[in-house]
Amino acid sequence: MEKEHITGKVDEVKGKAKQGIGKATDDPGLQGEGVLDEAKGKLKQGFGDLKDTIKGADRTAGSDVNDK
Repeated sequence: MEKEHITGKVDEVKGKAKQGIGKATDDPGLQGEGVLDEAKGKLKQGFGDLKDTIKGADRTAGSDVNDK
């Protein structure tokens, strides 16, 4: 698991919370920030998935790139 998975999940949860608070307080600006934070979190998690895939392929190929 890459650090992007963790930071991405934090951003995603933060974004959902902002959206909920923005909706409850009728604050479209806060809702918009929440949407952006959630999207940023999902993007970070996707990047973490990509890194995991590359490292897995590297191990399968027998390369030692991950050891450096």
